[in-house]
Formats: sequence, C-alpha cells, structure tokens
Amino acid sequence: MKHAVIVNNLIKIFPTESQENKYHVALNKVSFSIEQGSITVVGGANGSGKTVLMNIIAGLIEPSDGKITVSSRPGLIFQDAATQILGDTPREDVAVGPKNLGYKKKETSAIVEECLTKVSLLQKADYPAEFLSGGEKRRLAVASIMAMKRDIIIFDEPFANLDYNGVLEVNAIIKKLHEQGKTILLLTHELEKCLGLADHFLIMYKGKLVFDGLPEDALSLSLENWGIRNPFTSYKTISDLVWSK
Repeated sequence: MKHAVIVNNLIKIFPTESQENKYHVALNKVSFSIEQGSITVVGGANGSGKTVLMNIIAGLIEPSDGKITVSSRPGLIFQDAATQILGDTPREDVAVGPKNLGYKKKETSAIVEECLTKVSLLQKADYPAEFLSGGEKRRLAVASIMAMKRDIIIFDEPFANLDYNGVLEVNAIIKKLHEQGKTILLLTHELEKCLGLADHFLIMYKGKLVFDGLPEDALSLSLENWGIRNPFTSYKTISDLVWSK
C-alpha cells in the first residue's frame, strides 16, 4: 500500500488579539494517511480546521508542530476558483504553469490543448475567462493544475456557489481525474453531493479529527453533533423544505 499523504500529530496555532485567549488552536494533534489514487472526502463545519489542514498539505502554510509527508507536490483548487485564474483566456491561463516550469512554446501549446480538452473547455480556449460560468471556472482551475503535472489535487468547497449543472460538471471532472490515477481530496460540508465518490472519509471538528474511516461507517453516526447535516435526510413534503432544529 502506497500513501500519497501521511500526517502525523499535526498542530497549528495562530495568535489572536484577545487578551483572554492569546492563541487559537486550529489543528490539535491530527494524524491520518491517504492512499495513492484514492478519493478522500474531508467533512466539517466552517471553522473545523479542514481548510487550514489542506493549506498545510498544499505547502501554503507551515504547521506549528508535527510532520507531514507527501509523495508529490499537491495542487489546490480554491473555493473561489476565479481568484486563481491568471490569464485573460483559458488558453493563456493554462499556459502559465508550463511556462514557469520551463517548457518550450511548442510543448506548452500541446499541454494546454490536452488539458483544456480533458476538462471540455477547448471550444472556449480563447473566450474571456471572466465570463465563464462558475462550473467552467472550476474546470479551468483543474486544467491549470493538471498542466503542472500534479498527482495530488485538493478541492476546497468545490460546490460553493454552483447550480445543479455546475455540480454535475465538477463531479464529472473528479471522476475523470480518479480514473487517471490522481489522488483527490475534497473538503466540503455538502456530503450529499459527493460522498458516494469517496473511498475514504475524514471528519474535522474544532481542530480535531473525530472520524477516519469508510463513508458507510460514518452515516449511522450523529453527524449533526459535529455541525454536518446527515446526507440521508430526505424531503417528502413541503414542510420538510426548511432547515430548523
């Protein structure tokens, strides 16, 4: 069994401006491992520590303590994918990574064509990136990560601000990446949209890892206690269509 990510006793502490609590423990002794080629869903409410955890895995911030080992440098798809679009068009944006890695013009062009084809955006290669839909912008972000030959891809809240068709587009891309042998990490509280894709399920709560196992083993637990809505909750009448205690 080969691991793409190994996290051992990870701690992350941030200073605060509070006189009573001068430090905030964002991650508290978190340990787990992720197999190469798997899809792992990381669930948790806002403030649970999942985004801090993935920023550390992606190499964007350093832990306060503990050790992390990755088989290759991960690529991170931000919650707001538009913020990581650097080119005026999809073609220009996907070319940024290969150019920075030193690929020649012909090689870069071939990589751009391949990656845009894989995310079904080649027909909009020269379309203004700012006018792409939310789902298309996420697909473009994926293409840009693929162009840098990343084998580990992290999605931070991939369904945020997407309509139904946008969610379908993102899930289709995740399936394709999985078929290509990529290791996928999905950070989300919207389990009903993606948990069926997962081989592995982690739940974060107030900086701690409270579940590490198979998705089906977690669904009998009281997920609401950790700030997550149970994805098996069903709607049968109009009165069900409101979230309340």
